[in-house]
Amino acid sequence: MVIAISVVFFFLILRFTVTLFNFISNPKLPHIATRYSDLVSILIPARNEQDNILSLLESINDQNYNTYEVIILDDDSTDDTYNICQNFAETHPKFSVIKGQPLPPGWIGKNYACHQLAQQAKGRYLLFLDADEKINRDLINSAVHRMHLRGLGLLSLFTNQEMVTLGELSVVPLMHFVLINLLPLRLIYLVKKRASVAAASGQFMMFDAPAYHQNQWHKLVKNKVVEDVEIMKTIKAYGFNGEGLLANGMITCRMYKGYTEALDGFSKNFMAAFNYSIPIFLIYLLMLIGGPLFILGTGSLPLISLMVGLILLSRIMISFLSGQNALINLFLHPVQMLSLLLIGITSIQKHLTKTTVWKGRKI
Repeated sequence: MVIAISVVFFFLILRFTVTLFNFISNPKLPHIATRYSDLVSILIPARNEQDNILSLLESINDQNYNTYEVIILDDDSTDDTYNICQNFAETHPKFSVIKGQPLPPGWIGKNYACHQLAQQAKGRYLLFLDADEKINRDLINSAVHRMHLRGLGLLSLFTNQEMVTLGELSVVPLMHFVLINLLPLRLIYLVKKRASVAAASGQFMMFDAPAYHQNQWHKLVKNKVVEDVEIMKTIKAYGFNGEGLLANGMITCRMYKGYTEALDGFSKNFMAAFNYSIPIFLIYLLMLIGGPLFILGTGSLPLISLMVGLILLSRIMISFLSGQNALINLFLHPVQMLSLLLIGITSIQKHLTKTTVWKGRKI
């Protein structure tokens, strides 16, 4: 009993310490007023995004950064995505849209779309954005400043998440919860050439263009489902600097609409954080969910109070860092943990049976 309690609290305190480190170090992209003029190629892969992409294009057009080009690749959409983009480009000269080539064997769809976009880009920096986002007027300038300041091969941002329905609030906060609870984000940059200390988000990936064209990062990970993390690992392994930061309100995204879509979306790549090791993933779920239940079962008020205090403080810090409502996350914490368990079970099942499908394609 004593050993089990000690193990549970070691896990709780370790995660709390990581969260506290992130809270104190505040790993956010700063808003920068200094103006830059490097040409930035903004590259957007789009597949069936007719409901989202116009908001992104309008937010890019509203940027206070003037030296950019925008290239949208329509990845075999079956909706009106191409026509919406084409109509916008006709009245905005910095924007253009191209049709993607058929997907070759051995490639994941998004990876091939990004690879094609990079071949068309002329910029000093290549910025890949997802079609369901909106960006703040300061974003590009602040990101270019960071690339200059750190000499980065890759800057990736973890976007602020828009959540509308109760179902989204029950799942989407888990992304920042797991990230900030497990990884000291500052170490992505500080620990050089160590691929094991890596994280990234494909929702915002800004590359140094010469390094990208020399190494063809998306081609190197062409068959990887979680290409963002794999690219960050590869970049660090090749000796380039990489950094992952919180977006600090400068880019927002509504990833999923509803509970079922969120569960399905997270289950396709959740195991990547654990290097697809099922035993490690199961141990994490057991400690995260089973550990608190075990402490509750002891009936010890001091132990329960300590456990609840660590969890509450962690959720509050994570909520503030990610720009989320702390009270909602505290209230929905049990529901989110149940959702995490469902995601874990589904993720393992899809991984073992190789039945993961996203946007109509098997991946």
